[in-house]
Amino acid sequence: MTGMNAVQPSTDNIAPPGLRGVVVAETEVGSVRGDEGWYHYRGHRAADLSRRCSFEAVAHLLLSGALPDQAAEEDFRAELAAARRLTPEAAELVAALAQTDLSPMSVLRSALGAVVDPRPSLDLAPDERRAAVIQAIGMTPTILAAANRLRSGAKPLESDESQSHSADYLRMTLGETPLPEHARAVETYLCLTADHGFNASTFTARVITSTGADVGGAMAGALSALAGPLHGGAPGRVLDMLHAIGHPDNAVPWITAELEAGRRIMGFGHAVYRAADPRSEALKAVAIELGGELVDRAIDIETRILGCLADWKPDAVIVTNVEYYAGLVLYLAGLPQEAFTPTFTTSRVVGWGAHLLEQATDNKIMRPSARYTGPMHNPS
Repeated sequence: MTGMNAVQPSTDNIAPPGLRGVVVAETEVGSVRGDEGWYHYRGHRAADLSRRCSFEAVAHLLLSGALPDQAAEEDFRAELAAARRLTPEAAELVAALAQTDLSPMSVLRSALGAVVDPRPSLDLAPDERRAAVIQAIGMTPTILAAANRLRSGAKPLESDESQSHSADYLRMTLGETPLPEHARAVETYLCLTADHGFNASTFTARVITSTGADVGGAMAGALSALAGPLHGGAPGRVLDMLHAIGHPDNAVPWITAELEAGRRIMGFGHAVYRAADPRSEALKAVAIELGGELVDRAIDIETRILGCLADWKPDAVIVTNVEYYAGLVLYLAGLPQEAFTPTFTTSRVVGWGAHLLEQATDNKIMRPSARYTGPMHNPS
């Protein structure tokens, strides 16, 4: 018992709600500059990378610290493709889990904990930790695609090592080879969402890793955080909103009713950005390239919603966030709504892996303090 000799937290260091703006670690992986409206991966603007790089090149940058040359990119592509293959035992486990009421995210969470190297990360050499991270990144799209197909009564497909990571994920999910423009649209999305500062799931992965836990356990914890609708679950809700509004003329009355009822408007507002969200801008450009009536209607509705929000909260800076056009792009690429958050996971698992490796390299267990605000009873 530590009793009164325990170190008490200083009342001068009380964190704001949600830890907003609190620096809890140093990182070389990347950061978000919300006031300026941009974010980067190891010093490279992420939006620029999404336009000119493959997902494999972006993943290599985040995990290894540098953009690869052509030979290194091909080697990494082959390594990641090999990791997409499930062992017979892993495939059997996924099939059994998918036959239950578990969501694809829950299936993945269970599978990662069971299949990825179970040894504590504290006991692994750097190359062993990296191998475990690559294993988790590679198997994620295969498991999620299989779980989605099994839940719909379809047979899962094996991975195809000749395909890119994004195209193979789309193929395994849809059951057919995707159109090149659809594969590239999804790849752009994956590049844009691979990492994004110390968001809730990334912070979770680092906290768990700081305890020395296994890689699969840290990934599973991050998955639990990502499953929350305030973090990774909004793209499908945006699509629901667009369908509910219908004609753009209905946008203002619909949004006004939602605001008066105290409900959040999915696809708008962000905890960090006070300028335009570059992910939203990049995905809007992708949506326009794909084209169609839904895109035209979404752009019109976006303008009207932003005007309504500006009138409703004139002192607030509210921007269109990544979820608005993410839902549209994923839908136009042929993905069902239940695959939207899994697609986000296929990308963000790379960022978790990069932060996990960084945390494990120079680790100190994270142990913050809390301010007690309950009643105090005198000891008897």
